[in-house]
Amino acid sequence: MNLAFQSVRARAPLRLGLAGGGTDLSPFSDEYGGVVLNCTIDRYAFAFLTPRDDGKLVFRSKDLGLEESFDTPESCSDSKLLLHAGVYCRIMTEFNGGKMIPMTVTTSVDTPMGSGLGTSSALVVALVEVFRRLLDLPLGRYDVAHLAYEIERLDLGLSGGKQDQYSAAFGSINFIEFLANDRVVVNPLRLPDWIVNEVESSMVTVFSGQSRASADIIDQQTAAMVSHEKKALDAMFELKSDAIDMKLKLLRGDIQGMADVLRKSWESKKATAKRVSNARIEELFELALAKGAMSGKVSGAGGGGFLMFMVAPENRHDLIEALRAEGADANPVSFTHAGCESWQTKF
Repeated sequence: MNLAFQSVRARAPLRLGLAGGGTDLSPFSDEYGGVVLNCTIDRYAFAFLTPRDDGKLVFRSKDLGLEESFDTPESCSDSKLLLHAGVYCRIMTEFNGGKMIPMTVTTSVDTPMGSGLGTSSALVVALVEVFRRLLDLPLGRYDVAHLAYEIERLDLGLSGGKQDQYSAAFGSINFIEFLANDRVVVNPLRLPDWIVNEVESSMVTVFSGQSRASADIIDQQTAAMVSHEKKALDAMFELKSDAIDMKLKLLRGDIQGMADVLRKSWESKKATAKRVSNARIEELFELALAKGAMSGKVSGAGGGGFLMFMVAPENRHDLIEALRAEGADANPVSFTHAGCESWQTKF
């Protein structure tokens, strides 16, 4: 670690789930194998580290408006900023011989927590990456993603799957396989520019206005898998099949075909848990479809957060304007092609 640098910085992109979300959850992925198709977009989770000379440890979350200060780094176990504390403690214990380093850990995220864009996991990836840079740790992208997964799901006991960590670590458009014994295979899709441009020009995101805690929905889905509930299990197999079908449509640049899969996948998603959809989500769906959208789905576990719609590119502007006229926060989509990144500055 070189404390001559004033700051170490990292960012990790958020993602849109195109198909297969939920199949990355255990025990489904362990028993049957899960597959997810997702893409990263130009919204990020950021992490910043600044050394301190007063012996204190400070956690700051700019978007949550929270700041905590600890007189000794060892006392951070009572932190309300669980992700900050979880990453800091795991890194110091596993990679710094248990020796705590006084510093300020500052974060910010471009969208609210509970957005359905993998926000929490992207933040954990950014935090792991910024410490990797600070301590010059020999961790590749798979290592960063897996460590972020362990911290979030095992150390902190937060419900969820694996796709968000790997999406944030690798970036771009990926078909990701989740297998037994924590095996994950990230398959980047090498698409010609015209397909990337066509798909990007065909997508619109809408914030439902409701941030949601996904844990309840994920716990319902997990419980259904454990009990092998037929309706939910069949829906998971449909989601897995949809992810494979969506990949084939994407590789051909078949926008109408992708929209058809998206519509079918959304119906399967709603069958995995009772609270995936709600009145506000259905209201936005009706509005978007009436204004020209071909189909859509909720990104993430559901219950709120961001919705994504597919529309003919020449009609995208009209759909966005129509949704905004009704008070919805609608925006175009821009893909990113890099995963988590970190850098140092002397200033």
